[in-house]
Amino acid sequence: MDDILLPILIFAACATAVSLGMLGVASILGPRRQSAVKSMPYESGMDPIHDAHRKFDVRFHLVAIAFLVFDVELLFLYPWAVASKHASGIDAAVQQASLAAQPLGYSRGLVFAEVMVFIGLLALGFVYAWRKGVFQWR
Repeated sequence: MDDILLPILIFAACATAVSLGMLGVASILGPRRQSAVKSMPYESGMDPIHDAHRKFDVRFHLVAIAFLVFDVELLFLYPWAVASKHASGIDAAVQQASLAAQPLGYSRGLVFAEVMVFIGLLALGFVYAWRKGVFQWR
């Protein structure tokens, strides 16, 4: 047990020492001049127009959440596309390795059907959001 714990403790001690060392060097060597311009919030090089704590319209958040949901769900299609590319006969060695690693009972048709159900549910969610008016900016 001690053989496993010792490297982890050494790593944690080194990481803590390096991070505290960097913070200490930055506070010692860093500039200390404060001004009104440095205290202002940074907004892509433009002067801030109003308070940073203003309220946003709920439609902004709905569009942002819808984008994140569809974007993250589409990321799930990438591994499937890569796996199906290799399984289509492009590289025989990769195909043999993927067939050997594949659990028994799974076929390409079943996996394809599952992905089509996933895409169908994605399209259904998109149509639902569209009909609810999430994508209309009034």
